[in-house]
Amino acid sequence: MQKQKFVIWLCVTIIATTAIYLSEAIRLKSEPVIAPSTEAKKVAITFDDGPNPDYTPDLLKGLKERGVSATFFLLGKEVEKYPELVEQMYAEGHLIGTHSYEHVNLCNLTDEKAIEQVDKTNTLIEKITGERPQFIRPPFGCWKKNLDYKTTMMEVLWDVDPLDWKTSNSDAVVSRVLKNVEEGDIILLHDASESSVNAAFKIIDELKKEGYTFVTVDEILFD
Repeated sequence: MQKQKFVIWLCVTIIATTAIYLSEAIRLKSEPVIAPSTEAKKVAITFDDGPNPDYTPDLLKGLKERGVSATFFLLGKEVEKYPELVEQMYAEGHLIGTHSYEHVNLCNLTDEKAIEQVDKTNTLIEKITGERPQFIRPPFGCWKKNLDYKTTMMEVLWDVDPLDWKTSNSDAVVSRVLKNVEEGDIILLHDASESSVNAAFKIIDELKKEGYTFVTVDEILFD
């Protein structure tokens, strides 16, 4: 009798266990398989105050070697002096924006004078590239909101500012960026010194190792 009860219990247990496994197998088969995301993290690297005849050529060479597209916010007075560098930027696929004509605080000017700073630079760039800039980074990050009604420019600020213009220590600049950068950030640098250019290359190389890909600011703003 005990043996019969044991056999019955064993059969019931096997049937129940099998049912559980079959149920789980059916559930797993019916659920969609979600593959891990392989999309690279995007970040934009930008350069203000150029073009600079001493440092911009080396920067452009290094960016080309690394297959990186950057965004340049140019000063009109420098565009006038070095149009060949602007032409090279454009030809190599970089995005070109405006940084005023003389690096003045637009908030301290009348609307008319501020617009003059912007339009004069836009016209100079358009003559070289055939395209009128759509983006502006106002010096000191100060943009008069009422100018939105007088120009179609889109203001672009930044997420990470390592203050590269304050130091000749490129490693310090690199450390500040790597410590604070996140996906979708806009990094602010300048192409006005050897240390800034070297820092840019190190930042690019390190962030690439971390899975970042470099895009122009329009891809950050409109993605």
